[in-house]
Amino acid sequence: MKLRVDREADALYLHLDNSRIVETEEVSPGVMLDFNENKEVVGVEMLYLSKRFPGTDLGDVEVERS
Repeated sequence: MKLRVDREADALYLHLDNSRIVETEEVSPGVMLDFNENKEVVGVEMLYLSKRFPGTDLGDVEVERS
Protein backbone atom coordinates (compact mmCIF):
# COMPACT_ATOMS: atom_id res chain seq x y z
CA MET A 1 0.00 0.00 0.00
CA LYS A 2 1.34 3.43 -0.91
CA LEU A 3 0.01 6.93 -0.32
CA ARG A 4 1.18 9.76 -2.58
CA VAL A 5 0.34 13.46 -2.28
CA ASP A 6 1.06 15.61 -5.32
CA ARG A 7 1.04 19.27 -4.31
CA GLU A 8 1.35 20.50 -7.87
CA ALA A 9 -1.70 18.48 -9.00
CA ASP A 10 -3.49 19.19 -5.69
CA ALA A 11 -4.24 15.49 -5.47
CA LEU A 12 -3.84 12.42 -3.30
CA TYR A 13 -3.55 8.85 -4.57
CA LEU A 14 -3.77 5.71 -2.46
CA HIS A 15 -2.41 2.57 -4.15
CA LEU A 16 -3.93 -0.47 -2.45
CA ASP A 17 -2.02 -3.03 -4.53
CA ASN A 18 -0.19 -3.37 -7.83
CA SER A 19 -3.04 -4.91 -9.82
CA ARG A 20 -3.59 -3.66 -13.35
CA ILE A 21 -6.30 -1.00 -13.46
CA VAL A 22 -9.02 -1.86 -15.98
CA GLU A 23 -11.69 0.65 -14.98
CA THR A 24 -11.99 3.96 -13.15
CA GLU A 25 -15.23 5.32 -11.74
CA GLU A 26 -15.82 8.82 -10.39
CA VAL A 27 -17.93 8.11 -7.29
CA SER A 28 -18.31 11.77 -6.30
CA PRO A 29 -16.90 15.01 -7.73
CA GLY A 30 -13.11 14.69 -7.71
CA VAL A 31 -13.06 11.22 -6.10
CA MET A 32 -12.18 8.28 -8.35
CA LEU A 33 -11.93 4.58 -7.61
CA ASP A 34 -9.69 2.32 -9.71
CA PHE A 35 -10.76 -1.30 -10.21
CA ASN A 36 -8.86 -4.39 -11.32
CA GLU A 37 -10.20 -7.15 -13.59
CA ASN A 38 -11.96 -8.77 -10.60
CA LYS A 39 -13.87 -5.52 -9.91
CA GLU A 40 -11.87 -4.98 -6.70
CA VAL A 41 -10.86 -1.46 -5.66
CA VAL A 42 -7.10 -1.13 -6.10
CA GLY A 43 -6.71 2.64 -5.92
CA VAL A 44 -8.37 5.82 -4.70
CA GLU A 45 -7.69 9.27 -6.12
CA MET A 46 -8.89 12.50 -4.53
CA LEU A 47 -8.58 15.81 -6.38
CA TYR A 48 -8.86 19.41 -5.14
CA LEU A 49 -7.24 18.68 -1.77
CA SER A 50 -6.68 22.35 -0.96
CA LYS A 51 -10.42 22.99 -1.32
CA ARG A 52 -11.36 19.91 0.69
CA PHE A 53 -8.89 20.65 3.50
CA PRO A 54 -8.29 24.43 3.50
CA GLY A 55 -5.38 25.62 5.60
CA THR A 56 -3.78 22.17 5.67
CA ASP A 57 -0.18 21.72 4.53
CA LEU A 58 -0.38 18.81 2.11
CA GLY A 59 3.18 17.85 3.01
CA ASP A 60 2.09 17.04 6.55
CA VAL A 61 0.06 13.93 5.78
CA GLU A 62 0.15 11.62 8.77
CA VAL A 63 -0.05 7.87 8.26
CA GLU A 64 -1.31 5.84 11.17
CA ARG A 65 -0.46 2.17 11.34
CA SER A 66 -2.23 -0.28 13.54
